[in-house]
Amino acid sequence: MLIAHTIDDLRQALAPYRRPAFVPTMGNLHDGHIALVEQALPLGDVTVASIFVNRLQFLPHEDFDSYPRTWEADCNRLQAAGCKVLFAPREADLYPEPQTFKVHPDPALADLLEGHFRPGFFTGVATVVMKLFACVLGQSGGTAVFGKKDYQQLLVIRQMVRQFALPITVVAGETCRAPDGLALSSRNGYLSLQERQEAVALSQALRQLAVRWGQQPGVELEKQAMDGLRARGWQPDYLTVRRRVDLQPARAEDAVGTLVVLGAARLGATRLIDNWEF
Repeated sequence: MLIAHTIDDLRQALAPYRRPAFVPTMGNLHDGHIALVEQALPLGDVTVASIFVNRLQFLPHEDFDSYPRTWEADCNRLQAAGCKVLFAPREADLYPEPQTFKVHPDPALADLLEGHFRPGFFTGVATVVMKLFACVLGQSGGTAVFGKKDYQQLLVIRQMVRQFALPITVVAGETCRAPDGLALSSRNGYLSLQERQEAVALSQALRQLAVRWGQQPGVELEKQAMDGLRARGWQPDYLTVRRRVDLQPARAEDAVGTLVVLGAARLGATRLIDNWEF
């Protein structure tokens, strides 16, 4: 596996190829990331991953400085999965000057749910993804693979690619889960043993909400789901049923098969997100 730290080195490494398949990450890789890399393998003539902890998408009180960085383990896992090129820029390589030009997503999509509780988050995400696309896929286009666990992020990226007419196909990867149903996440490592055992309650609450909505829709079900988590010691931001196409609130007439239930909640000091299509 070739490792490129600068944009020039990356472009030189990719010069022989025409259709890269790209998996952007912030490192601290788990099985979900590796599944995305394996999904990307047949989608291009070279598989590229990136590792970059993007300061622009962290709020001032969030965990940028303490975000887990596991460089050697990540490299070993990527190489074993068949990744051919790793782009691992330093902050000064990707942002050699203050990033004053930014991508501001449509507020109708980006300012709700995660965007409501983490203002500016999706501007940071869209800006770094646009820049990574320019570095990795800017010469000839290609494919980019994103996980469904970050459901709203996936929709934001797809809308950005569509509206800027980028020659990029965005492919979604299914959420990988532990045997008990907990969605894999780099932030799961923050959980204590007791919290880890409790953490599956979020996915269970989302599935239960989806089942109850399918039986008899009603916004009161969302409040009941949040109250149930609070009773277990969680601090939920939202548990909600939305339309998959635009994440607007679901209506009683919306058909099962077009909806997604999404949740974000804090367990101790750790904020977890998850979703379930139904």
